[in-house]
Parts: sequence; structure tokens; C-alpha cells
Amino acid sequence: MKNLIIYYSRRGQNYVNGSVRNLSRGNAELIAEYIRDAVSADVFEVDTVKPYDEDYMVCIEEAKAELRAKARPELKEYLDSVDGYDNIFVVGPNWWGIYPMALYAQLERLDFSGKTVHFVVTHEGSALGGVPKTMKDACKGAVIGKSLAVHGSSAPSSENQVRDWAKAAVKA
Repeated sequence: MKNLIIYYSRRGQNYVNGSVRNLSRGNAELIAEYIRDAVSADVFEVDTVKPYDEDYMVCIEEAKAELRAKARPELKEYLDSVDGYDNIFVVGPNWWGIYPMALYAQLERLDFSGKTVHFVVTHEGSALGGVPKTMKDACKGAVIGKSLAVHGSSAPSSENQVRDWAKAAVKA
């Protein structure tokens, strides 16, 4: 089985346990690395042409505006296909109840027919939110596999949990 991870992660200012802190690596980035190491996956990072503001409070307002507008921000690079992969892991933060619009800008371009899509959401209290529903719409043709919610502040210490989950997901 061949595995792929598509992820979006925010470095810099993030909301962590009730306060804004600077993270050198985003929580979703850590989770993507844990999955990669557990199941030997290729990795694709979603990165926007226009970066979100460095200030966390401004960033979340930008994210809210994108959500309301159903925007699909332009990405620096796009995957053209997921052919050749059996399992696709989508990893990202819960922003306003779903993934950042940048992830949907990538996912909606792909044909997931015959693929199993597993998703991981990092959060600070809202768990999976509306991600399960939006994944069914964004990943046309996919079989929706296992999901996992990881509290963002626990991401650095979640390697064993994520590894075990990912291994179980590809066996299912």
C-alpha cells in the first residue's frame, strides 16, 4: 500500500491552552511527520501564495472571512493527482469548525475515486468539528476512513497515539 499525506500547518503564533504562543513548527506539521514515519508516506505541504498574517488574532479573522466567502486561496503548488496512492491522510487545524480553506483549494482539485481518505484535525477544544462532513464533499469518490482529533497543545507528545492510529488506519 502506498500512502500520501496532504497537510496544512501554521508556524509562528498559535492558540495554545488559552494563550497565544510562538511555535517553531506547527501542530499539524508534527502530526504529519509522525504519520510519515509510522506508515512510510509521501508528504505534500499545502502553502498559500499570500501568507496568513503573522499575528494570530489577525490570522483568525482572515480565516473567518475566507470561510464566509467560501474562498479558495491560491496555492504555491498543487498536486495534480493522487494516482498511485491507496491511502491519503489529510492533516490540518480546526479553524472555525473546519479545515483552513487552503486545504479545500487543494482537495477539491483531485479525484479520490478508489482511495481511502483518513483525516486528522488539530484543535484547542473543538475536536473534529464539521470536518467529517466537509471531507465527504471535498474528496469526491473517496472512501472516508478513520479520523483522529489531537489537542494542539498535546501534539508534541502525541507521537505514540498518532503512530498507532495511522498503522491501524492503513490495515483497516
